[in-house]
Amino acid sequence: MREKQILDQFKKGISFQGIKFLIGSGLAFSLMSVCVKAIGGRIPISELVFARAGISLIMTRLLLFKSNINPWGHQKKLLIVRGLLGTTALFCIFKALTILPIATATVIQYIYPTFTVICAYLILNEYIFKRIIFSIIIGWIGIILVSQPELSSSNNIKDTLIAITIAIIGALMTALAYICVRKLSAKEHPLVIIYYFPLVSIPLSIPLLINNFVLPNGIEWVWIIGIGFFTQIGQVCITQGLKVIPAGQAASLNYSQVIFASIWGFLIFNESISSTVYLGGLCVLISTIISISATKSSQT
Repeated sequence: MREKQILDQFKKGISFQGIKFLIGSGLAFSLMSVCVKAIGGRIPISELVFARAGISLIMTRLLLFKSNINPWGHQKKLLIVRGLLGTTALFCIFKALTILPIATATVIQYIYPTFTVICAYLILNEYIFKRIIFSIIIGWIGIILVSQPELSSSNNIKDTLIAITIAIIGALMTALAYICVRKLSAKEHPLVIIYYFPLVSIPLSIPLLINNFVLPNGIEWVWIIGIGFFTQIGQVCITQGLKVIPAGQAASLNYSQVIFASIWGFLIFNESISSTVYLGGLCVLISTIISISATKSSQT
């Protein structure tokens, strides 16, 4: 009996550590969003992606070297595809953040678990439960509610609709990237998967920089370094958290990024949060939980 109590306490300690890592990743990614938003669109998105990839490449390569891990992996084609999808998602997310309020852009991004379930059904032939239909409906109601304040107050509805569409495409690309990660994680080390992200991002962003490079000024250097630094911290934290917490629970905990983003938007950028945004965020959270429970049930 005594041994069982000790074991239970040990398991609780592990879970608590995992929770801390995942909430830490939400905080780090929300601070990355602050850095992107603070630059205010003066620096081209391709330049931000390049800077983020460059910092991530250096930090991940050092971690791989320290751990004596082969950086090239075994499933190179799929690793490159994951890098392409992740890079596309990053372009979309950064673009949406420069136009939309942080909370709105982040909530729309978190529709990706529903996309993940649908893509897993179409690509991996994974079983899809009927309740996922309700998840999709609730999720899209959430997006409509979150988008409504922006559409009603916007002077240029067309640009706002484009920004919302870009954010949704970013969520779809994130879902497809997660499908790749799911397949890769069976054979590849997490650091190798992370490493291929900048390996693909840098060559893709360089051609876009040739005629559009803007030299950062003063504090902008801090924001750019922050983008790479906080993204890397977020990736490391989420990798550590997933070691001790199931992916379904992890996705729910990752939703803490929405809370942090809302706080930063209010405190730093004076972004007001209406009741419809709160309600929309709640709908997206419910949709996420239903999607996760459907995935978890299909694995049991």
